[in-house]
Amino acid sequence: MTDLSSNNMPSTSPVPGTPPDPKQLGPKFRELCEVVARLRSSTGCPWDRQQTLESIKPYTLEETYELLEAIDSGNDAEIVEELGDVLLQVVLDSQIAADEARFNLTDVVDGLTQKMIRRHPHVFGDVAADSSHEINRNWDRIKQEEKQRDSIFDGLPAALPSLARAARLSKKAARVGYDFPQRAMLFDKLQEELRELADELFPNGEIPVVAASVDLPVEPDPEPFDAARQQRIESELGDVLFVLANIARRWHVNPEEALRASNAKFQRRVEFIERRLKEHGRDIRTATLEEMEQFYQEGKRLEKANARDPQQDNENTSK
Repeated sequence: MTDLSSNNMPSTSPVPGTPPDPKQLGPKFRELCEVVARLRSSTGCPWDRQQTLESIKPYTLEETYELLEAIDSGNDAEIVEELGDVLLQVVLDSQIAADEARFNLTDVVDGLTQKMIRRHPHVFGDVAADSSHEINRNWDRIKQEEKQRDSIFDGLPAALPSLARAARLSKKAARVGYDFPQRAMLFDKLQEELRELADELFPNGEIPVVAASVDLPVEPDPEPFDAARQQRIESELGDVLFVLANIARRWHVNPEEALRASNAKFQRRVEFIERRLKEHGRDIRTATLEEMEQFYQEGKRLEKANARDPQQDNENTSK
């Protein structure tokens, strides 16, 4: 883990927009490039030598997600480490390409620098832009001129997680005016999509009114529907998720981040159930639904209490 106490950060408050000291960064970055080049050399590491741009793609994706987790943790030392791993992917990819006489890291850095200057004419040129909307419109226009793309969706990565891609698709459509005039209209659209989903799931489209409770008997999962109906259900559920992604966008929420946070919250609370059951000599696999729900609600109450008072006795988090 990186020791942040020795990173030569100034003791005074940083001035926003100040670049790193080249006397410090230059030698460190050169050393990193030399280490990666050495690993790829004939006297280096056999694993690094055999890598290609295609073979290390999974590691690039993995390191990106690990960086997201580090940012969520708020731990600066972990963020520094994971940023380093992402930077390694850039340096290693560029070294592989240089070894194959395709391009090198200098091309990557220079290309990025020039692109950032071109796409910010309101900063580096004489274009006026007084709002985020104008900045985004200029960015899209310049990007369209550079890429010579036919569709507003060209360039959107197909490998994006589907929820994030839904938000990006609707955002690109909205930038050319294809959007609901008022964002509250999306809730009417959501109700429409839920009704269409219900039509496929329940007789006559009537959703049974059943209060969320653990007191009722457990209903077994039904047998799968025929393939055609299952496909229709999948399509309608996809429409519901797409509208939810749209709602998130209009209220300036990243739906992928929102779902990641909810996933982490659910996992954390179920792990709390596991710990509490172990304290009672029980295993979650044999616990009743009522017991699990009791501890779930206890963990939920403790989380909310700790959120209100972060200095609360640590005894709560160890229960």
